[in-house]
Amino acid sequence: MSDDVLSLSQFKSDATRLLDQVRDEPKTLVLTQNGRARAVVEDYAQYQARERAMLMLKLLAEGERDASRGDTVPQAEVFAALRQRLQAQRDETASGKDS
Repeated sequence: MSDDVLSLSQFKSDATRLLDQVRDEPKTLVLTQNGRARAVVEDYAQYQARERAMLMLKLLAEGERDASRGDTVPQAEVFAALRQRLQAQRDETASGKDS
């Protein structure tokens, strides 16, 4: 992925082509105003992928923090609780169909 730096006026004058380019290439545009970086333009799919990756990193960091504190639950207990919740949801759905 590469970054291109453009002034806001350059972007405005050629926005359609630049947006197509951002969509077709893994590229980020850094827009400047008065010589200072003010905004970033990137493809929406690229943005979503980065957001998902950041969420996974946050979850990993939380898990590592919990483990280092000893705040853990055995896997068997987690899966047993999940099975109970799933069964309760199934029972609730089945009882709704009977009425």
